[in-house]
Parts: sequence; C-alpha cells; structure tokens
Amino acid sequence: MAAKSEQTRQRVADVALRMFREVGFEKTTMRAIAAEAGVSVGNAYYYFASKDDLVQELYVQVQAEHAAKANEALEGLKDLGSRLKSTLHTGLDVMAPYHQFGADFVATAIRPTSAVNPFAGESTAAREASVAIFRAAVEGSSPPAPKKLRGELPELLWLAYMGIALFWVYDTSEDQRGTRKLVDGVVPLITRGLSLARIPGVNRMLDDVLNLSRSIRN
Repeated sequence: MAAKSEQTRQRVADVALRMFREVGFEKTTMRAIAAEAGVSVGNAYYYFASKDDLVQELYVQVQAEHAAKANEALEGLKDLGSRLKSTLHTGLDVMAPYHQFGADFVATAIRPTSAVNPFAGESTAAREASVAIFRAAVEGSSPPAPKKLRGELPELLWLAYMGIALFWVYDTSEDQRGTRKLVDGVVPLITRGLSLARIPGVNRMLDDVLNLSRSIRN
C-alpha cells in the first residue's frame, strides 16, 4: 500500500513539474494537475497542500539532477576554479527548462513566511543538497582550499550561487549567455580571493568576515 501511495505522489509531482514547464507556473492549477494525473483534487491536495509544496518538490528534484550532472562533470578536474565553473554551469543546465517562469518562483520564494524561501525550515532538504554539491567541488580540489575556509566555503559558495540564480532569472540574453559569462568571470575572482587568504593581513580580515557570517546565521 505504501508503495502505491508513493507512486501516486510521484505521478502527481511529475505531472505538475511537466505542466510548469509546458504551460507555466501561474496557469498550472491543482485541479488541472489532478485531472492530468488521474486522481481526485482531494487526493492531489493530500500529497501536496499547495503549489508551493510542488515548488519545493521541484527544488529537491533539481538538486538531485544537479548533483548527478556535477559529479560527472567533475571527473578528472582538480583545480578549484575548473571544478567551480563545472558545478555552476551544470546548475544552470538543469535549471534551463524552468527559465520562463523563474520570476514566478522568485515571487513565491521572496516572502519571508513562504515555505519555499531558500532559508526556510521547509527548504532544509533542498538547501543542504545544494550545499553538498559545492562541498564535493571543494573537497575534491587540488591544491586544497585554505584550511580555515574549507568547512564554511561550501555554504558561502551556495550563497553566491543564489545570487547567480537570481541574475539568471532576469537574464533576457539568448540562452541566458549573460549568466554564463558571469560565472566564467566570477569564478577567477573567487579563486584569487582564496589565494589571498594565506596572506597574514588578509587572513585577519577573513576572520572578521567569517565571524560576521557565523553571527548572522546563529
């Protein structure tokens, strides 16, 4: 019985995500999702209380796909810059089918009380999955990232990725090439900044940045 229930839940989710891509977020209703999935409206609401819950499901699935593509792209790459570029570009690859309604996601997620706010408790699974992708990029690099930063760098990179994703949402260039250029330009700045972290004066400044980061997260 549990297996059948999970299959139904997955069918509802798959139909919703396909409809998001094909007709857009606003035009996709829970009633239309239920009809397409062959379940009652009540049954659809049993698995997903709202479209926000389905957006959360999308986030989780996108992170799983991103992790798989990033893992494949990282094979044979050692330097952190190349690993970061591959990780960021594969993230853009998996988001590409959803660009047309990315602004709808932002409008939904920007509310502080929204369950799909990337910092909300309900978003923990998707957030941690995304941070883990950047952790894999950092931990597999050679030479390694500065020891002081290694533990917190994946989350800081995830925050940078959130900024890139926001730029991507509003990027009207063909195939969002502007965002690709942004990635290719910002990664060298990150790696150069990390190399400076070994300089004593910069190292002390880095301590201040890390302490500030920790204080606002606690």
